[in-house]
Amino acid sequence: MKVELINHTPEPDRCAAQAALTCYSEEVPKKEEMSKDEIDEILKKIRESGHHSVIEHASFTFAIHDVSRSLTHQLVRHRLASYSQQSQRYVDIDDFDPVVPDSIKDNERAERLFKDLMEDIRKTYTELKETSIPLEDARYVLPNATKTNIIVTMNARELWHFFSLRCCKRAQWEIRDMAHRMLELAREEAPLIFKDAGAPCVRGPCPESKEFFCGEPVNRDEK
Repeated sequence: MKVELINHTPEPDRCAAQAALTCYSEEVPKKEEMSKDEIDEILKKIRESGHHSVIEHASFTFAIHDVSRSLTHQLVRHRLASYSQQSQRYVDIDDFDPVVPDSIKDNERAERLFKDLMEDIRKTYTELKETSIPLEDARYVLPNATKTNIIVTMNARELWHFFSLRCCKRAQWEIRDMAHRMLELAREEAPLIFKDAGAPCVRGPCPESKEFFCGEPVNRDEK
């Protein structure tokens, strides 16, 4: 897996602070005249109050490489985002190099079964193409493990929500790994907006019920 931040709103912290201050000013404040201390104080209040609408003005675009279709099926359920994914209708997935979970890698028999099945699928996919079946139909045999690439754009508010769900230890391992990489990159560009972003337990008590509590909350030192 590789995650890149390929585009973002210039000075996202300053942009969000300008939007917040506009709500309480007679005129739109000039963002270049705001000091770093002012921006810090404004965004601190925004984070604590939960009035996150102003951070929607900052957006981030990520290029995500070599993740499974299983991951992207989960990812696109986050509706307030824009996606452009590698098409299996137009891209030949002849050597799909599947994503293999560690639980399968660590089990000799499971790994053998997995590899054998992937090879059978690969052969079937190739034979279908050789039988003049179009790619858009041959792809029906490809597994969730098939690697794919996707471009994702979210505004900062949606990213906050995404990180709250997907950085949690209860999230599926692959999308959790991706979410943590995205958060690290976003925090480099907007350290104030994303200061307390991540699993809810980095900010306070776990919102999950006792039935779904992981028992191992993330602490602030780990975030």
